[in-house]
Amino acid sequence: MKRSITRLLMAPSVLLLLAWMLVPLSMTIYFSTINYNLLYPGRNNFVGWMNFEFFITDPGFWIAISNTLILLISVLLITVVLGVALSALIDKPFFGRNVVRVLLISPFFIMPTVNALIWKNMMMNPVYGIFAWISQSFGLEPIDWLSDYPLMSIIIMVSWQWLPFAILVFVTALQSQDTEQKEAAQMDGANGWHIFRYLTVPHLARPIAVVVMIETIFLLAVFAEIYVSTGGGPGYDSTNLAYLIYNQALLQYDVGVASAGGLFAVLLANIVAFFLIRAVGKNLTV
Repeated sequence: MKRSITRLLMAPSVLLLLAWMLVPLSMTIYFSTINYNLLYPGRNNFVGWMNFEFFITDPGFWIAISNTLILLISVLLITVVLGVALSALIDKPFFGRNVVRVLLISPFFIMPTVNALIWKNMMMNPVYGIFAWISQSFGLEPIDWLSDYPLMSIIIMVSWQWLPFAILVFVTALQSQDTEQKEAAQMDGANGWHIFRYLTVPHLARPIAVVVMIETIFLLAVFAEIYVSTGGGPGYDSTNLAYLIYNQALLQYDVGVASAGGLFAVLLANIVAFFLIRAVGKNLTV
């Protein structure tokens, strides 16, 4: 009786969640099988797998896949390595530590569009940007980052915004680290590096796994920084999978091909999530 009442009370939420997920997915699957172009709305004939074939054979497809993975791996490495290092530094007491913590965490609360505008206009502009001023101060020629190193520029932007998230998680985790272990290690002659290597890093194994999993979910869908700063260019140099789908849907008005690309992105995200969940599960059970 109690189970029946519980299931009855949960039913509306479950049905709403299923509708929220299944209706858009069903529409995407339907659009991916028809020739649906916004410029020719009357031509909705069935084309089967043709949209998938067209998307996969797009000149920018493999470049977008490569850029997506490079962006993902680079940002994860930067945020995890710097996040662990900075968290270990600010975990020690010093004058103004609370102010430093706030300054380190604050970029995470900036919207992606504003983040991209800050780096595009204030930092990386080859005429009046801060990087250009630093280069000119040393007598060097300013670098046009968005044209010469577009993907690296996107990596820097995204890393700057997601590094505070990693720091926030790691600093919180370090608060629960056993101080008696540190004191015992120091009494046995361990230096700061030994404590960091054999006590701090193993203690952060689970938080690192959680940060990697959460960041991966969002990094696979990076869009605003690319749209605002480089527009996916030059050529396809900074185009990732999300921007390629946007290009098909709203620049070329081909909803059918974009839907096929969306399903491919869902498949890729599920494959990545499968391995990440397994990795996180192993860390959580240690």
